Amino acid sequence: MEKEEKKIVNEGEEDEMEIYGYNLCRWKLVLVAIGVLCTGGFLLLLLYWMPEWRVKATCKRTTLKDCEVVLLRTTDEFRIWFCAKIRIMPSLGASSLQNPQSIADIVSNGHRGHVCENLAEGNKNDPNKHSPIRYFTHHSVKYFWKDALQSFDFLGGLDESTSCSSIHNEHSTGLTKRMQDYRKLFYGVNEIAVKVPSIFKLLIKEVLNPFYIFQLFSVILWVTDEYYYYALAIVIMSVISIVSSLYTIRKQYIMLHDMVAAHSIVRVSVSRANQEIEEILSTDLVPGDIMVIPSNGTIMPCDAVLVSGTCIVNESMLTGESVPVTKTNLPNPAEDPKAMGDEIYSPEVHKRHTLFCGTNVIQTRFYTGELVKAIVVRTGFSTSKGQLVRSILYPKPTDFKLYRDAYMFLLFLVVVAGVGFLYTVVNSILNEVPAHIIIIESLDIITITVPPALPAAMTAGIVYAQRRLKKIGIFCISPQRINICGQLNLVCFDKTGTLTEDGLDLWGIQRVENAHFLLPEERACSESLVKSQFVACMATCHSLTKIEGVLSGDPLDLKMFEAIGWILEEATEEETALHNRIMPTVVRPSKQLLPESKPATNQEMELFELSASYEIGIVRQFPFSSALQRMCVIARVLGEKRMDAFMKGAPEVIASLCKQETVPVDFETVLEDYTKQGFRVIALAHRKLESKLTWHKVQNINRDAIESNMDFMGLIIMQNKLKQETPAVLEDLHKANIRTVMITGDNMLTAISVARDCGMILPQDKVIIAEALPPKDGQVARINWHYADTRTKCTNSSPAINSQDIPIKLVHESLEDLQLTKYHFAMNGKSFAVILEHFQDFVPKLVLHGTVFARMAPDQKTQLVEALQNVDYYVGMCGDGANDCGALKKAHGGISLSELEASVASPFTSRTPSISCVPNLIREGRAALITSFCVFKFMALYSIIQYFSVTLLYSILSNLGDFQFLFIDLAIILVVVFTMSLNPAWKELVAQRPPSGLISGQLLCSVLSQIITCLGFQTIGFIWVKQQPWYEPWTTHSDACNLSTVTNTNSSQHENETLHDEHNIKNYENTTVFFISCFQYLIVAIVFSKGKPFRQPCYKNVLFVISVIVLYIFTFFIMMYPVESIDRCLELVCVPYQWRITILVIVIINAIVSILVENFLLDMILWKVVFSRDKHGEYRLAMPQPPQEASDRWRGCFFSSLFGCRKKIPKAKYMHLAQELLVDPEWPPKPRTTTEAKAPTQENGFILFRVQTHPWK
Repeated sequence: MEKEEKKIVNEGEEDEMEIYGYNLCRWKLVLVAIGVLCTGGFLLLLLYWMPEWRVKATCKRTTLKDCEVVLLRTTDEFRIWFCAKIRIMPSLGASSLQNPQSIADIVSNGHRGHVCENLAEGNKNDPNKHSPIRYFTHHSVKYFWKDALQSFDFLGGLDESTSCSSIHNEHSTGLTKRMQDYRKLFYGVNEIAVKVPSIFKLLIKEVLNPFYIFQLFSVILWVTDEYYYYALAIVIMSVISIVSSLYTIRKQYIMLHDMVAAHSIVRVSVSRANQEIEEILSTDLVPGDIMVIPSNGTIMPCDAVLVSGTCIVNESMLTGESVPVTKTNLPNPAEDPKAMGDEIYSPEVHKRHTLFCGTNVIQTRFYTGELVKAIVVRTGFSTSKGQLVRSILYPKPTDFKLYRDAYMFLLFLVVVAGVGFLYTVVNSILNEVPAHIIIIESLDIITITVPPALPAAMTAGIVYAQRRLKKIGIFCISPQRINICGQLNLVCFDKTGTLTEDGLDLWGIQRVENAHFLLPEERACSESLVKSQFVACMATCHSLTKIEGVLSGDPLDLKMFEAIGWILEEATEEETALHNRIMPTVVRPSKQLLPESKPATNQEMELFELSASYEIGIVRQFPFSSALQRMCVIARVLGEKRMDAFMKGAPEVIASLCKQETVPVDFETVLEDYTKQGFRVIALAHRKLESKLTWHKVQNINRDAIESNMDFMGLIIMQNKLKQETPAVLEDLHKANIRTVMITGDNMLTAISVARDCGMILPQDKVIIAEALPPKDGQVARINWHYADTRTKCTNSSPAINSQDIPIKLVHESLEDLQLTKYHFAMNGKSFAVILEHFQDFVPKLVLHGTVFARMAPDQKTQLVEALQNVDYYVGMCGDGANDCGALKKAHGGISLSELEASVASPFTSRTPSISCVPNLIREGRAALITSFCVFKFMALYSIIQYFSVTLLYSILSNLGDFQFLFIDLAIILVVVFTMSLNPAWKELVAQRPPSGLISGQLLCSVLSQIITCLGFQTIGFIWVKQQPWYEPWTTHSDACNLSTVTNTNSSQHENETLHDEHNIKNYENTTVFFISCFQYLIVAIVFSKGKPFRQPCYKNVLFVISVIVLYIFTFFIMMYPVESIDRCLELVCVPYQWRITILVIVIINAIVSILVENFLLDMILWKVVFSRDKHGEYRLAMPQPPQEASDRWRGCFFSSLFGCRKKIPKAKYMHLAQELLVDPEWPPKPRTTTEAKAPTQENGFILFRVQTHPWK
């Protein structure tokens, strides 16, 4: 069949995949069936594990248009394969499809109100023409065939290619019942269904894991070899492991199901095309339905865009912030001539008008006779909540070098096992061993080399770390991430609520009169200011609302409103119903604030009139937009004809929208002074509106028409205090050589000030602000570089914090003095976006040195985390959950300080909202990582030692006895493995980091040196015992302990050959090798159980110490003082006392050599000289050194060249880049220079951006 070119689905998205079409092939199916029978079902298992092989083995390639099965492969670094079956949607009566592609487009874009009727007409003309629709489902999303694309595509709702004008004009009439039913065929039930799998289904899936299949194979083999006890032990362990795994998985499914199922099915009112209101179940909603939002609120069952009315919504489920958000109706471009009619609706861009699934609508505000309506744009798993649930149900695999190396090492063990297998087969055939014994013994060597208990042993350290984290209030939903946290070398912090206190305090106000700043005032609630426009702006320009009588909203708005002491009153439903328009929210000063009235005849009445005489009604609200960095309201003072517009927001933005003659000349200087001191500054502006603007006109006016030609009124100065623990935690991270980065939505200068205050930027460090400007008026994009003024000048004294971040550069401040100065880049979200688009080659350099990223949008936080990961940083992210979800999910270790539902997106959640959890998490991660290395090294040594013991004994056609295996495997290995993992984390963070993978010089040298040591001493014992004068091939009457009976034994040897044990277990070589190997397991356990600097010393691990001592004493006792019953059980033979002393000497020398090699040769010499790793665990950068240090370095180079490890190039991209930048004369950019991007040119298929730097003119 003709093969078509590769197709892509979800192109450009995070879940982009390649797609291939296949049809079932009968002759291939027959061959596979024969193969399954011949392999005893193993081929079926193999095809179950490998979807790609399964499809290719049973199907033949065809075009996507005609295929029955699709094969999907992700385009990311994991390249994971999936397969899905094509399903057919039947054509039903009048609703059957004349052209599937065109109908799919009609339905997906919703450009028709009455598709069913049109279809019916088409079918009357050609009643026999019915084309079924083909689709498949992958990860809870349906993909339909589209002829135009000649591929399958995700079926979008009204969120794709629908203009704002068409939402109002074409979709605001509602759907007929027939059209709704028709669309439901495509979109399915509006439900985020998290099915909890049955225990049986989960059990089958768990049991078919390759690890458990290998265990089953091992158990069957051991039972065949009559090795019942260890087989039973492994079965018990496996059952416990499977049960605990099933319990955990099912518990997580139930938790997720309960979280999603809560309020997922509700009764909703929809407006039909004939304007009738019909009550239906939320599961029947489809894109295009008009949902009527009840006045008492509801939980949103879908994503919908507001077309009339206003809603107050709690979005904590999505953002983690429980602050009520005001949602307004989507502006209708037809009613506003200045608006862009062709603007495409997007839930992200128009989120202030979109009600998201799972969020709680608390209240609605509406016109009389005009209900609060929202058009459904997305349903089911396509909604924002659905996408969040999908990311939890189908997470990306964890990419960590440790796990990749673990598989490589297991592959190496399989190769070693293969060599042993061949050796056993050849040796047994040469010695004419029976066939069934050859099969059992050769397969047994595989189970010895690849220990079935390895995964359980590896998991133990993570489980213990998870328990310790839980004790200190850190909860983990992704245990595998704990190990990765041990590698974190950069942590990003949100500012507000994370580094600083959540609340803001009003420090003061600074008003402007006649374009001049007045002196700062501490209080805004004085009698003289009560009727000023400045206080009126503070009273009205906010998104506060009363919920059950309590004022709630944004903390900043709350503080501002509380500072003036005014009262807010909202209209009740009854009051609204009496009038033909929305009753405004009214604010008024309290009686105490109004000036005292003159005495009058009826004082009480006059006071009442005075208090009632000054009220302001909020007529229209344009909510705060993070993209616009401002909010605006239209208000009217009671009794006045003209309305007022009040605006507040970022000072730079507000000043740009004001008349320049009203902005003070020293505006920038004053603002800079405040922001440098770490204050959060908000600017206010006001404008009297034209008298022709009526109430109804105001309701439909575009905000751009209002937010211009304003009068600048002054500044509100808010104080955001650092949390008490912040400086100490950041100092600990700096000492541990962990970079810290601030990502905030706040002003850049404020962020730089906070960064200096908390120690993220040291006093003597320079801050370079990168201000990037997009292309405009024919000019190319450019970056202006300027240095922020430091608050304290550089001194020669060493910094208080021993900061060893990568950004280090020699700055030639004068010819006489070379000052070693660190520099940091700071930029805002707009600059970051321009740099990402036009200066891609600058991104690695800037993130290498970037410390402050201000005014960052939520998606930009995620992009920054990704950019840091692209230069090989292991990135941690710590946020309070508000707008940090994407970055928390993207980071290697995301820790949320919020316990709200949004924390379900973060691998870790801290019960205490303090960044002190970050060093704790890294310490536990490092401890768990080192524990994993220790356990892996120990299990590898256990495998190799036992493998070599068995191989030596196979050479004389002997083996270890069943109880010998049992003693080693159960009493020694399992006890040691599960107790050596109990070492708690070291009490403080240290500068060096543990290795990230098993295949590293340090770990490989450690393992290989111990393998050589152990094998050497085993071989010595095995050969030396044969050289002893009393040695002879052992028989049942041999008694080396009593040499006088040797002659009698020899004379009767041939008579008693029949009494020899069947497997030739009892002999002097077996006993010698058994004792030496038993001690070797314990020696290796102690050698590998390292404590400092990542874990507590092993002597503090009481259970481990007791276990090892008991095992040492027991093994020593049965070797030096044989007990007949124990010897009989373990199938040991009696050897002369002198030989027992010799074995003891061999063991003691072995222990000394192992400890010296590991702790002295490797730790003290090799790593400090050969690999040139400094105390920070990173490759050293070229820096000027004192003569003594230079001398030491020279000696190091000599040893390095001796070992052939000269000039080691760092593997991490950021370190390699740092070394390059150290010798780059053009970096960092000089102050007051500009870097311009040249027009992109294409060479060899790559787009190149040329840059040019020149000084400012």
